[in-house]
Amino acid sequence: PGYGTIINMIGTLAVSCVSEGSRCYDLGCSLAAAALAMRSGAAGRDCQVVAVDNSVAMLERAQELLSASEEGRDIELVCADLRDIEVRDASMVVLNFTLQFLPLDVREGLLRSIWQGMRPGGVLVLSEKIALEDPQSQALFVEMHHGFKRAQGYSELEISQKRSALENVLIPETLATHRMRLQQVGFERVEVWFQCFNFISLLAVK
Repeated sequence: PGYGTIINMIGTLAVSCVSEGSRCYDLGCSLAAAALAMRSGAAGRDCQVVAVDNSVAMLERAQELLSASEEGRDIELVCADLRDIEVRDASMVVLNFTLQFLPLDVREGLLRSIWQGMRPGGVLVLSEKIALEDPQSQALFVEMHHGFKRAQGYSELEISQKRSALENVLIPETLATHRMRLQQVGFERVEVWFQCFNFISLLAVK
């Protein structure tokens, strides 16, 4: 829930945050929606947008979608593990529901590497499914999310199968953990700019 809003607002953020001559990264890009939003938001500016994913099939589909627009044709698609990418001279980096699928012990190192490759004043958009510290709130938000899925036409079986498939693969953390880690690697300001149930997006400024 709220994914479309996050993508649209990434474009709005790019209007203010992408600087001339810099690079922008969409790490774990899937179909490169965030990359296209950044490129569109930074229209008229000399910047390079790089979209990274480790799925060849996903990038082939992304290429088809991007080729339909002038802005999309300027985006560089890279097939790689995002942990192997050297972020450099970046004014904007997006991790859109990507960090949550990485092992816990590599998350800080990845964020530190991103921070090191960013320009002063650069922004990181980190979108994640989080765990709530209060068990009752956690249970309520999970049920609300399932209700959202039902309203979208998902059956109970599909909801159950999706939940089982993500168990032990998607490892959510609390907002406090995300905030503390971002500050530990060097980001000066960390703000929640979007939340729907237990899905949030953070803006971290170097």
